[in-house]
Amino acid sequence: MNHRPTRARGRGQRGSVTPLIVGFATVLALGIALVTDATAAYLQRSGLSTLADGAALSGADAGATGRSTYTEGVPTDDLPVDAAAARAGVEAYLRQVRAHEEYPGLRVAVRVDAATSSVHVRLTAPLDLPLAIPGAAADTTVAAEGEASSLVGE
Repeated sequence: MNHRPTRARGRGQRGSVTPLIVGFATVLALGIALVTDATAAYLQRSGLSTLADGAALSGADAGATGRSTYTEGVPTDDLPVDAAAARAGVEAYLRQVRAHEEYPGLRVAVRVDAATSSVHVRLTAPLDLPLAIPGAAADTTVAAEGEASSLVGE
C-alpha cells in the first residue's frame, strides 16, 4: 500500500484569518471615530445655528428701534436698520446667553444690508473632536449663519 502523508484540512489557511480580523477591526474603529466626530460637529453646528438666528433677530430688533424710527416715524414697508445698534444688539444677545463661555474661541461677524433692512450673523467656533482620525485636519472649526429682517406687518 502506498501511504501518502495526510495533511489536515484548513491547516494552510490558519494564518489568513488574522489579517482579515485585524483589517475589519481597523475599519470598524475608523467608522466609529468618523461617526462620533461627525455627530459632535453636527451638534455644535446646530447649537451655533440657533445662536446665530437668535443673534440676528436681536440685532434686527435693536437696529430697527434706532433713533431714526423715533424721529422719522415708522415707514410703511421695511424698517431701516441702524448698523451700529444692530451690532450692539447682536453682542448684547451673545453676552446674555453666555455664548462665548459655551463656545470658547467664538468669532462673530455681523453684516447689515441697508437695502433689504436685514442683519446677517456668522458665528465660527473651534471644535475639539472627541476622537482623532489619522490624517484628518488638526484644527476643526464649525460655522453657522443666521439672518433676520425688520418688516412692518400688515
